[in-house]
Amino acid sequence: MKDRYLSVDQVAEMLGTSVRFPRRLIAERRITFVKVGRHVRIPESAVEAFIADHTVQPVTNGTSRLKAVA
Repeated sequence: MKDRYLSVDQVAEMLGTSVRFPRRLIAERRITFVKVGRHVRIPESAVEAFIADHTVQPVTNGTSRLKAVA
């Protein structure tokens, strides 16, 4: 399988964020990236893995963790 390499702008659009967020992920080394000269590219699989790792599943047991306010 051939992986697409996305620009920072494309990743921001994919995540629905500003360009600043993927740039911060790169600066903090929280996402895999490739430097091509002065350009930074992020593999599409790395973005998908980031989304999967940070997806929060809903509580399914029917009880709420929040206490009711009387």
